[in-house]
Amino acid sequence: MAKTKIKENPDLVKDTNTGAVINTNSNAFTRRRAQMALQIEKENKIEQLEKDVAELKKLIKGLSK
Repeated sequence: MAKTKIKENPDLVKDTNTGAVINTNSNAFTRRRAQMALQIEKENKIEQLEKDVAELKKLIKGLSK
């Protein structure tokens, strides 16, 4: 697999056979993966909180009858 460096970004190389751009900076890749995992975790927490609020609303409405 022949690779050429990309002038604008030293962390990227281009595979001359497939034309794919490859990030060789593994630290940036690891940080991005961690960032994505944290975002998913936050979204899951928000979703759970929304479900909890809906359940509380339902319980409160049941008490007022």
